[in-house]
Amino acid sequence: MIIDLLSAADEDFCYLTTIGRVSGRPHEIEIWFALDGHTLYMLAGAGTNADWVKNLQRNPQVSVRIAGSVCAGAARIVADAAEDALARRLVVEKYQPRDSDDLTDWGRTALPVAVELAISSET
Repeated sequence: MIIDLLSAADEDFCYLTTIGRVSGRPHEIEIWFALDGHTLYMLAGAGTNADWVKNLQRNPQVSVRIAGSVCAGAARIVADAAEDALARRLVVEKYQPRDSDDLTDWGRTALPVAVELAISSET
């Protein structure tokens, strides 16, 4: 299946599957996300200590499920300053209106992670 990016953008969660760095088995997490074109952004509150981040550092090939559709992708920690700011802004702006907590500190301190979705130009 291919992810319909227009309808997927408003979903509350995506499901990221990484390959366990020790076990070699798939591990799925539910996580907040924002989309910018074919790039999906997430913020890791535990930074590089998060198991899913450790997994994608070992093997960047991941899959993302949104609203029943699945897409392969290549994950990476965001290093570029401009992209870092974009990732933080997109995720916080999407979820702040939906959450009663102030997400400012989380948005400032969490680690931005990007997934380049392998989506054909026909979608």
